[in-house]
Amino acid sequence: MDNMSILLVDDEKDFLEVLAKRLRKRKLTLITNNSGEEALSTIKSTPVDIVVLDMKMPQMDGLQTLRAIKTINPALEVIMLTGHADVEAAVEGMELGAFDYLIKPVDIDELLYKLQDAFKKKSMSEQGSGRAGLAND
Repeated sequence: MDNMSILLVDDEKDFLEVLAKRLRKRKLTLITNNSGEEALSTIKSTPVDIVVLDMKMPQMDGLQTLRAIKTINPALEVIMLTGHADVEAAVEGMELGAFDYLIKPVDIDELLYKLQDAFKKKSMSEQGSGRAGLAND
């Protein structure tokens, strides 16, 4: 997990700072953004492995941001963060290609588990051409 690069996107600055601090304590490489627009700019200019994306943001919400991310880089894994009332939107996000979703307030161990899974999936898809000769999983 040392090589994993994560983009955290949330308009709630206090939440974002606390989450980033907790993940940095676990030696993860992070970039933080406060909006969907900012996240898209980052994705275009900086390689990241996983995006942790809040659903409820002003201007460009999580679903709009997810659609744009998948247009820019379809292989980029996105974990959605949602409140209890937004679970239906998170499910829609899964249909649009999100890796998974977590309900706020997020449990740090559960987030770490999802990050590891998303990173493994991304790594395996990048090795896809090398797996062509293997039997089906």
